[in-house]
Amino acid sequence: MFVALERLINLQDGYRRTFRVAGRELLLLVVEQQPLLLENRCPHQGAPLHNATLSGRVLRCARHGVEFDLHSGQPLNARCPALSRFDLAYDGDRIGIDV
Repeated sequence: MFVALERLINLQDGYRRTFRVAGRELLLLVVEQQPLLLENRCPHQGAPLHNATLSGRVLRCARHGVEFDLHSGQPLNARCPALSRFDLAYDGDRIGIDV
């Protein structure tokens, strides 16, 4: 089942918004014109990522400073699991997720 999150026309670099889908808190970002969907939770200690800083394709958790490469999801400066990322789906002029 497709769950629409946003209209494609609204997705510009710097876009950042959270959504709750199937009991999960998700974060939709647009980085270098590429939409990315990840769990709004740092795998280091569970802090929300919606207020993380972004430098290029590096996302830095505001709570403990753990940095993640958004291309791979892998941590750059700590030993912890990778970011939980989700495949995006498209339906007409909408972007979303298949659940």
